[in-house]
Amino acid sequence: MKLNTHLFAQMRKATRALMKKGPLDTAAIVQEAMKQASAFQRATPAPDMLADLQRSIESLRGQFDSPANDAWPGSFSAGSYSNEAGTRDYKLYVPSTLTDAPAPLVVMLHGCTQNPDDFAHGTQMNALAEELGCLVVYPAQSQSANPSRCWNWFNETDQQRDRGEPSIIAGITRDVMARHPVDPRQVFVAGLSAGGAMATIMGTLYPDLYAAVGVHSGLPFAAASDLPSALAAMKGDFRRSQAPGRQLPIIVFHGDRDTTVHPANGDALVAHGRTRSARRTAEPGQVPDGHAYTRTLHQHDDGSVHAEHWLIHGAGHAWSGGNARGSYTDGKGPDASREMMRFFRTQR
Repeated sequence: MKLNTHLFAQMRKATRALMKKGPLDTAAIVQEAMKQASAFQRATPAPDMLADLQRSIESLRGQFDSPANDAWPGSFSAGSYSNEAGTRDYKLYVPSTLTDAPAPLVVMLHGCTQNPDDFAHGTQMNALAEELGCLVVYPAQSQSANPSRCWNWFNETDQQRDRGEPSIIAGITRDVMARHPVDPRQVFVAGLSAGGAMATIMGTLYPDLYAAVGVHSGLPFAAASDLPSALAAMKGDFRRSQAPGRQLPIIVFHGDRDTTVHPANGDALVAHGRTRSARRTAEPGQVPDGHAYTRTLHQHDDGSVHAEHWLIHGAGHAWSGGNARGSYTDGKGPDASREMMRFFRTQR
């Protein structure tokens, strides 16, 4: 029996798609490959082979949906919020170290195919919450709103204040603030990939609610207006839009080998809030036995840092310094979670 090299290449492509874009894109690649060729000259019938491959894809997806539990000492509870735009579930971590004093709140927006549990394990934000005494809430995108559980950052309705998904995420934020002792001056939003793009939207539309934004492998505000322009934006051909209101302080992480969301998006994110008089300082660094990186600070005349841009050399589309228990993580990079929290704590 001779292996069909074209189909073999397509299966490798499908594996990469599973990691980067999710099971739906993977299944489409598999189906197209099966139309074009048989894997062997004396092959098992194509439908059986396709079914086996699709079962494998769903099995791998299940591994990402149910990561191993960490022994977090605080409370990690489920909640739900509804308004005219719809309903979204969320998970809220309340650390055991929380006191009656007002505490920071971080809103964490997961990427495509992820969920709150997966994202919490990968970013290890709950462990930082224990250490720093802050709350962390993880809104969950529903599969009915997006089959791959991506936040719909590319829909114009979801780029407007008090409409669509931004209204739901803002509602979750306010709901947590009403139920727990939260310092309104220390409410932050961050996300990965599609979640990073939505974090940008939230910070742009609600500068009265959030104090700063963290974006990992994400895109600028209103970089696209539909699915075709979203795919173009992810390749670096994004729409230049004028962000309304004032630009919040922002910290950006991006791998320079990211083939899912082009690194030019990271450059554009920090450029939005940069003024002509801003001072720019680049600092090279190296993680021991890991990636090198360049950290660029954008400072106002008074010395305050308005934006930080971490370009991670050799890294792809994954949360830098993340834990392998979650999906889309790269443990060889600088600790994005800890650096985001450091940056947030300087913003009041």
